[in-house]
Amino acid sequence: MRLTRFVTLIILSLGVAGYAIAVYRLLPLGAALHPDMRATFEAHRTGIYAHIFASAVALSIGPFQFSARLRATHLGLHRWLGRLYLGIGVLVGGLARLFMAFYAFGGLPARLGFGCLALAWLYTGFRAYLAIRSRDVVSHRRWMVRNFALTFAAVTLRLWLPAAVAGGIPFELTYPVIAWLSWIPNLLLAELFFQQTHRPSAGQAAASKSESAPHVEH
Repeated sequence: MRLTRFVTLIILSLGVAGYAIAVYRLLPLGAALHPDMRATFEAHRTGIYAHIFASAVALSIGPFQFSARLRATHLGLHRWLGRLYLGIGVLVGGLARLFMAFYAFGGLPARLGFGCLALAWLYTGFRAYLAIRSRDVVSHRRWMVRNFALTFAAVTLRLWLPAAVAGGIPFELTYPVIAWLSWIPNLLLAELFFQQTHRPSAGQAAASKSESAPHVEH
């Protein structure tokens, strides 16, 4: 990952994590939300707090797990951060997100959007865990990229919402769409990343073709 992209990833992730902790720790619950969402949050305080703070853990840890330098020089730290990321961030945050999806503002489309996000988040985290337990580092990294793409939905959601408000689109129409838009493009970009990073160059393809061609002895 290029340095500029990596730094941007860290800034956005830590920025949203810090914002969430500040808003939900310092302000009354639901103070920064649409009025129709406050009653739901008040009725399910445990679920929303578990989701917000566990997700903040995932956002704060996730970007650093992609640092090759951290893995090379502090492998033990990388492993412990991974346990915190999956065990607290994804597991607790995902289960809480799945629970809160049943009460999401925006009706059935929003509930399905956030519910599918929670299930995909939990599933990719589980696959990443199974891969590393099997010592399949390549598969582990691919599943972790997919998983963090879903973690990053917390960021993209907060980018789409103000953009929609600036565009004059009513919140009631925007929110159910963003329930899907916040994470599906992220997964598509992750898959595109895999294709680009594993696509052989013209030189490599030619060399591979040359090596696989039959040799004729004279």
